[in-house]
Amino acid sequence: MRIVIQATELSRWYGIVMGLNNVSFDLAAGLNGLVGPNGAGKSTLIQIVTGQLQPSSGRLTVFGEMPWNNPRLLRRIGYVPEGEAVPADLRPLDWICGLTQMSGFPSDEAWAASRAALDRVKLSREHWGKRMGKFSKGMKQRAKLAQALVHQPDLLVLDEPMNGLDPMGRQEIAQLLSELAARGVTILISSHILAELEPLCQSILILNWGRVLASGTQTEIRADLRNWSEQLMVRCDEPQKLARHLFEAGVLLGFDLDAEEGRLALRISDPATFYERWAGLLLSSGVTVYEIRSQSRSLKHIFEKVTS
Repeated sequence: MRIVIQATELSRWYGIVMGLNNVSFDLAAGLNGLVGPNGAGKSTLIQIVTGQLQPSSGRLTVFGEMPWNNPRLLRRIGYVPEGEAVPADLRPLDWICGLTQMSGFPSDEAWAASRAALDRVKLSREHWGKRMGKFSKGMKQRAKLAQALVHQPDLLVLDEPMNGLDPMGRQEIAQLLSELAARGVTILISSHILAELEPLCQSILILNWGRVLASGTQTEIRADLRNWSEQLMVRCDEPQKLARHLFEAGVLLGFDLDAEEGRLALRISDPATFYERWAGLLLSSGVTVYEIRSQSRSLKHIFEKVTS
């Protein structure tokens, strides 16, 4: 796939504090998630990608060019910062149109593009004439996203874009991001809400202490982890009987039993073999299973496993 962002031995430090430490990775076109605990280096990386910081050493390129002091490249990037600060005394349409004109758009085109961007993020038109200081956090997020989209960027960088949005708003923004990615826009999205990234992102970059712990698809990251074990939750009528049957069949590393709730948590070392044998093992056990669900394929579980 086409590589959009490439880092090679990239470092950035602030005095004696290391923000990024000899980081190397490739991010391809599509929707990419950026995750990590506080202090992991996410904000530093975003600021380098968007040309706000210069690397202390190493190299980072976007579309083959370095972002620092590169206005031509930066015109291709849209950016939504984490902070909710917007010009309190300005109206969203005036603010976005002014930014668009500053970027070189003629007045008529700027007004039309600004209206289209606000419609695209579904900020209700009744709010276009209101000053943004009176906006809710979710409305500010929509306005910020509109200003990032107004010039139709090739790369969209989003730092915690879902903060302050209600569930319906999050669903709408997620749908918009998926549509943009399908049309060829590359997206880098940082969020601490992993459940939001999981269905969206084709690849994940996990940072901690300024280093890359893992990158790739969730399947690729799981495959690279040592001592990875599949964890399943099974709800059935006779959990003790099923646990004994599976353990005797040699397909379990271990299990946890909640007999009162009829729940059984299974730890499996070889998922492929287990799933091949599962139907036969279930029939021979004589147990009725009501529900089976993987607990280890979530992005949250992968993140916890990698960072531990």
